[in-house]
Amino acid sequence: MRINVFWNNDERVTRDYVSDDVHLSMRVTFLGTGSAMPTGERYQSATLLRDDDRRLLVDCGAGTLQRLQQSGVGYEAVATVLLTHHHLDHVADLFPLLKARWLAGEEHLTVVGPRGTKALVDGLFEVHDYLDGRIDVSIREIASGEHVISGFDLSAREVRHSKRTLAYRFDDRLTLSGDTEAFEGLADFADGSAVFVHDCSFPDDVDVDNHPTPTELGNVLSGHEYGRVYLTHLYPHTDGRHDEMLDAIAAQYEGEVRFAEDLMTVRVS
Repeated sequence: MRINVFWNNDERVTRDYVSDDVHLSMRVTFLGTGSAMPTGERYQSATLLRDDDRRLLVDCGAGTLQRLQQSGVGYEAVATVLLTHHHLDHVADLFPLLKARWLAGEEHLTVVGPRGTKALVDGLFEVHDYLDGRIDVSIREIASGEHVISGFDLSAREVRHSKRTLAYRFDDRLTLSGDTEAFEGLADFADGSAVFVHDCSFPDDVDVDNHPTPTELGNVLSGHEYGRVYLTHLYPHTDGRHDEMLDAIAAQYEGEVRFAEDLMTVRVS
């Protein structure tokens, strides 16, 4: 597969992973690479997948609507949201997205996620009852296993976080970890992926549960093969410390690792 990286449609780097048909490309746009403490450069969690005419939004944290507009795709074009879990920094813009689509004349939204997704959406409708009945919302709860979501074939796997969370693998092209500790089961699940997007919320000197530090992540990645690893879900604690975080991972894992950035698009073909 070939991995191309763009900012605002300006190609910056190309790296061959394995050969494949250039017309079968998936575009992965990082809309939000931040955390529950967003910054001006990093909004809360959201990733947009595009493959031919198919689109899928994975998570919908605060700032997602703005990033969708800045990406040139727009919220009108996103009809399906796939949630990794239900923490606020992953769902805060879910109902703003629903309302914006309704105001734009789009009358349907599909929301997919782990158990509890229906209760989440039903609870939001109780608070925003004026929207109830104005837009057709389909809710689908999924568990570990094989699924087809908005035309994308994917595998789901439960990971280790403070709330039930699913990681998603899209054939050999992409794996998204969601919020999670680093552990061998997830590294095995993603093994062979052209792009592996993994939570790396804090530098090593922060004592944290439910998220990995760079040394913990490097230890788990060691012995596995990925085309490229992107670090995301970054707290402000990581600002100015990217080099030391990469060095900590590189001490144990020899593969290519980069920091994801808001509005970066990675094309895997």
